[in-house]
Amino acid sequence: MATVSDQFGIKEALQQLGIKEINEGTSTGSTTYANGNIIESYSPADGTLIAKVKTSTKEDYEKAMQKASEAFLEWRMIPAPKRGEIVRQMGDELRKFKEPLGKLVSYEMGKSLQEGYGEVQEMIDICDFAVGLSRQLYGLTMHSERPLHRMYEQWHPVGTVGIISAFNFPVAVWSWNSMLAWVCGDVCIWKPSSKTPLCGIACQNIIKTVLERNNVPEGVSCLVTGNESGDLINNDKRIPLVSFTGSTRIGRHVSKTVAERFGNTILELGGNNAIIVSEHADISMVLVGAVFGAVGTAGQRCTSTRRLIIHESIYDKTISVLQNAYGQLQIGNPLDENNHVGPLIDKGAVNDYLKAIEKAKKEGGKILVEGGVVEGAGYESGCYVKPCIIEAENHFEIVQEETFAPILYVMKYTTIEEAIALQNGVPQGLSSSIFTNSMREMELFLSQAGSDCGIANVNIGTSGAEIGGAFGGEKETGGGRESGSDAWKAYMRRQTNTINYGTQLPLAQGIKFDL
Repeated sequence: MATVSDQFGIKEALQQLGIKEINEGTSTGSTTYANGNIIESYSPADGTLIAKVKTSTKEDYEKAMQKASEAFLEWRMIPAPKRGEIVRQMGDELRKFKEPLGKLVSYEMGKSLQEGYGEVQEMIDICDFAVGLSRQLYGLTMHSERPLHRMYEQWHPVGTVGIISAFNFPVAVWSWNSMLAWVCGDVCIWKPSSKTPLCGIACQNIIKTVLERNNVPEGVSCLVTGNESGDLINNDKRIPLVSFTGSTRIGRHVSKTVAERFGNTILELGGNNAIIVSEHADISMVLVGAVFGAVGTAGQRCTSTRRLIIHESIYDKTISVLQNAYGQLQIGNPLDENNHVGPLIDKGAVNDYLKAIEKAKKEGGKILVEGGVVEGAGYESGCYVKPCIIEAENHFEIVQEETFAPILYVMKYTTIEEAIALQNGVPQGLSSSIFTNSMREMELFLSQAGSDCGIANVNIGTSGAEIGGAFGGEKETGGGRESGSDAWKAYMRRQTNTINYGTQLPLAQGIKFDL
């Protein structure tokens, strides 16, 4: 991989992660099934070809599913705390490789190095959470109406979990699903984004050593590559649960396809997240929350801040503070920690960004901070754009859509009820926030008459989430929850049990059936 710049130690990171380019593609290890066509992974940071990766054929997929099905029969019988111990070891292994994996995430996806490290830390955190969970897969006991009967419920693993992840969080979202699924007794087959395949391969290489050390069947964790594999997962009746992260458009297809075969889904789709800025807000806190929310990961988070709904009495002041902050943003190579904003994932995303700005203008939007493509030395990949701010109306067609780019729409409100209505007045329902020191506004925003999103924050931004809470949204965001709280229940099937320890067989509801 002589074409890869070694300025930031990328070559060494790739070597540590076991990624070696060969003529036919990338050597991926025994838990990856890939013998098909070649896809090329380019870094949006500098446009460099990092490596070539083989995609999975239908035959490769079938081999992976066979391995997964066989492994499930053994894995489900291992006591949950023992499975948790293996996940704990995975967390330790991720700690060892946090730096090289974080660099790869940053280089292949384009997010800042600190965000790359943060994503790996999130994987470590979910391992810790899952270890504790392995001793807490609780059921309930219920009183029976029949004498000498005991009722209770218990939870069993569902089987093979299909995970289809997106480019913007190329490793963390997989771990949210896989670590929980594993302690629940499931096995996983993962199709990473074709825009970030190396991150998936690196993760498989890291955990492969743990599986082998514990004599765990390799089919517990399988990886398949290429878009065809996604459709195979969605249509496979042997996969009772599919967790999909991506656009609302593709999510509709996944939901329909899996539902037609009576499978279940966890869908984490589009977000159109807003921050309400009250006249009672601390503007210095708003500045950090709004700017990071809008420009972090170059606006390519599901939880990125897309809309800022500002009280009319402080509108001009807030805009002035934002304009000043945007003027100080450093745009450049994400591996350089002096930069705030890295590139978009590819030139297709750049085109979507430019089209959105033009559409906003045509609908009557007013440019407050100019956007555009950044050119010149250091920006040869063509994927760097300027974060922009546009004054707009909530009903604009473009404002109702999610554009995965650093575009922030700003608008005014008069009453808190109006602000909440604007916040809720989009098809998506992932993350939301209010900045206020008014207790009444806080409570109203969090009440049943408040935010309709799956995540509602007070005095923090929309972007970012801790693994302890369930993550997911409503409406066109898809539904279902990942990560913390009781999200584990999605990876298991509930079973109600009744035991009659008497000598008679009374029927429920007092029904008589004498023979």
